[in-house]
Amino acid sequence: MKAAGFLLALCLAAPGHSASPARAIDRLLASSPAARGAFWGIQITELKTGRTVYQLNADRLFVPASNTKLFTTALALERLGPQFTFETLVTADRPPDADGCIRGSVRLVGGGDPNLALAELADQVAAKGVKCLDGDIVADDAWYAWEPYADGWSIDDPTYEHGAAVSAIAVNDNTIGVSVSPGARESDPAAIAIDPAVEYYSIDNRVRTVAAGGDSAIHVHRAPGSMELQLSGTVPLGAPVHPLVLGIEDPARYAALALRQLLEARGIRVNGNAVARHRQPGEASGAPAPQVDPTVLARHVSAPFVEDLRVIDKTSQNLHAEMALRAVGRARRGEGTRAAGLAELRAFLAEAGIAEASYSIEDGSGLSRPNLATPAAVVKLLRYMYDSPVRDTWVDLLPVAGRDGTLARRFDDTPAAGRIHAKTGTLAHVNALSGYARRRDGGWVAFSILVNNSNQSAAAVRAVMDKVAILVLK
Repeated sequence: MKAAGFLLALCLAAPGHSASPARAIDRLLASSPAARGAFWGIQITELKTGRTVYQLNADRLFVPASNTKLFTTALALERLGPQFTFETLVTADRPPDADGCIRGSVRLVGGGDPNLALAELADQVAAKGVKCLDGDIVADDAWYAWEPYADGWSIDDPTYEHGAAVSAIAVNDNTIGVSVSPGARESDPAAIAIDPAVEYYSIDNRVRTVAAGGDSAIHVHRAPGSMELQLSGTVPLGAPVHPLVLGIEDPARYAALALRQLLEARGIRVNGNAVARHRQPGEASGAPAPQVDPTVLARHVSAPFVEDLRVIDKTSQNLHAEMALRAVGRARRGEGTRAAGLAELRAFLAEAGIAEASYSIEDGSGLSRPNLATPAAVVKLLRYMYDSPVRDTWVDLLPVAGRDGTLARRFDDTPAAGRIHAKTGTLAHVNALSGYARRRDGGWVAFSILVNNSNQSAAAVRAVMDKVAILVLK
């Protein structure tokens, strides 16, 4: 597109409002190689007056990436409230006998807590005087239907931390750490360490040690549904430890294995297996009622939900966002499913005055490539939340420019530091930044910048986006 035509397609400044920031944004986009060729959408609106400062493709649909979390966390905050909590239980069908032995299975009953600490539960079981378990440890995540991945995720997403499987049981963010270190001599296999040290995956280690100064390149492959990790590549002598954070295939079974190991470390003999119980979509919600009232061996109540919502937006935590969506579905519609959460999201957005034609959302995290939203819809959501009774709590969830979260290293030593509160978003060829900015005159604006179809580096695109955001402050 020629520069003149590009400029004609750009700015819409509100009547009576100074056009200088808008003209500066025009010039920036027209002169930046990282802007040309990509599809840009921008909406900037004054919160006090509702006047439009700038628009560009504001009613066109874009892949929002992790800006989807704005929709999820706004929904969760409004529907469940900041003080909502999750409960996790360890139960048995009968109490321990005179010898401290439980005859039968012990059940770890997940309740959707995204920050479950199994060690605390194991301590409580030991404190009950339990000496042995003569049955299986069953990790039951039926509180949410077994839908570990959303439609539209890439096939390799579940291999890594960002695509960890979704479950009503979450231990260590449903990931394991794998550390790769060089062997003692050239051609030796690399040394592999697992953290936590729970035997879960089998590992096919094809990483070889090469001469000092050689290339370090480690590749990970795990076929969908497989319990084997294939590691290949090279690591040079003297190289530092190479850390990997990988997703767990079945979080419930992993939790059962980890709980068994923790109980054994506390002197409790476990004679059964570690197994998982899932509820498939369409099955009756919740775990089946036991024949007798269960004996509660351990109970954990989570911290207030607002603390995790802050983690979701500040660090862009995908698993926790997916769990939040299902928590809303369970609490509001009696179904801990993605579909129930999305149905409640549509109802919420209708209340906010956001038309269904302006978005299409398939998950809670933004990993789903079919997700779509217009910049105008994002800003309308931001304005709705800014006018809500939870305004201060809501704004506090977002990363602060140059201060924390995913913006900790952006806008540092610029006029925007401390004055922009916004959610980031990144996928292949997609970048996003949406939130609030406090202008020099003290007034606030809501803005959304969505960029799709860019073949430039993410860093180059972000640099232009950040300049646009700084211009908003004038």
